[in-house]
Amino acid sequence: MVASHSAYHIVIPARFASERLPGKVLLDLAGKPLLEHVWRCASKSSAQSVVIATDDMRILRAAESFGAQAMLTASDHQSGSDRIAECASKLGWPDDHLVVNLQGDEPLMPPACIDQVANLLNERPDCEVASLFWPMIEAGEILNPNAVKVVTDADDRALYFSRAPIPFARGFADMESAIGAGIPWKRHLGLYAYRLAALERYTAAAPTPLEMAERLEQLRIMEQGGRIAMAKACEFIPAGIDTRDDLERVREQIKSNAL
Repeated sequence: MVASHSAYHIVIPARFASERLPGKVLLDLAGKPLLEHVWRCASKSSAQSVVIATDDMRILRAAESFGAQAMLTASDHQSGSDRIAECASKLGWPDDHLVVNLQGDEPLMPPACIDQVANLLNERPDCEVASLFWPMIEAGEILNPNAVKVVTDADDRALYFSRAPIPFARGFADMESAIGAGIPWKRHLGLYAYRLAALERYTAAAPTPLEMAERLEQLRIMEQGGRIAMAKACEFIPAGIDTRDDLERVREQIKSNAL
């Protein structure tokens, strides 16, 4: 595990009304709710505390039943970031604290990556947010709008996030030849660390034009002038669960790991 040099909190936003898989955080995964797997991953990190923030009593009761600290938050939040900001405010965390947003559908998240993103932000006083990426080497993934791409500057700060295949490989016959030429594509991984003051400012602002165009909330931070530190994940982060097929895939992975 990556050594932790920074004190930080984890908040797992968990709502019941998932578009593609309603109630997914409570679905059974190897005999436990999906959310419990996520919480157990978080609990293996170096975080000071792990809190589940939800809008639903069913999730609250489930979280408390497996020993998690959980908090009921408003039902009208537009994003997990809004839910985390309310949770942090209720718990009275100071503005200079770091908080990691761990999605409630990431049961295979390596604890080392959670520590990594918190440490990255702690080591980058020039940035308000930190996140991770993984290299992309398959044309289908690069062209897939559900795979969010990030481009970075010479100081490993995000320049832009997009569902489009950025950078655009001009002058190549096809994507395979561009990949072969070494053009780098980076898949953004949705694990964030925030300075709490920045999170509060960001969630208090209205959605911004680029955010609404791409449907990527991290663009609001950038449109406000915020800087996001990026690094390659220290371990591969398996995809989370969005669909029934994803759930079956992760069930098989957990079963294989248990053998």
